[in-house]
Amino acid sequence: MSTKRKSDTSNVASKKARTHTPAQALVTAILANTNAYPISNDESETRNMLVQLAQYTRILEEEVASGAGAGPSTPAPKTKEQLKEAAQKIEKTARSGIRKQMTWKPTCKEGRAKWSYDGLCSDPEVFAILLNLREPMKSKTKKMSKDEFEQCFGDLDVSVRYDTLSITGTDVNIRYDKDSGEFKFSGTYGRSGL
Repeated sequence: MSTKRKSDTSNVASKKARTHTPAQALVTAILANTNAYPISNDESETRNMLVQLAQYTRILEEEVASGAGAGPSTPAPKTKEQLKEAAQKIEKTARSGIRKQMTWKPTCKEGRAKWSYDGLCSDPEVFAILLNLREPMKSKTKKMSKDEFEQCFGDLDVSVRYDTLSITGTDVNIRYDKDSGEFKFSGTYGRSGL
């Protein structure tokens, strides 16, 4: 019967942690009292301190080279399903926000009542999926046809007392700042069939 061997990575990490402790204490003590830190007359003790510092330095260099000491790592890339889920959440929220703005106004008779929706999407890939784009937007602004926009966001018609309101005009304006994640959709709406 063969026994399974444990991973060597935990042993290496614990060995590094053990070698760090005395060297870290030495560095802290020296830096706390740089001008008056006592230097031993015993050559072997001084040599031992220098070896500890050199080993500690080497370990830190290796950690930096391997990226282990680089601090928080970048998050793992999202799967296609995660991207689609995030896009669907934004789509639901945006559709609801747009529809809430579509209320009766006198300018609805001519189809020139204005609507705009501001939102936040920090991932350019999610924003591209939201708008059925092949790749993230390269420019900050884009015009999308009314029909394409409605394909992305579904039914945007709103029933009012004796009529139905819908998006009018030929295009919807899209503004997206991928650095801040802020986006804005705007357009016009009015009586259906205009």
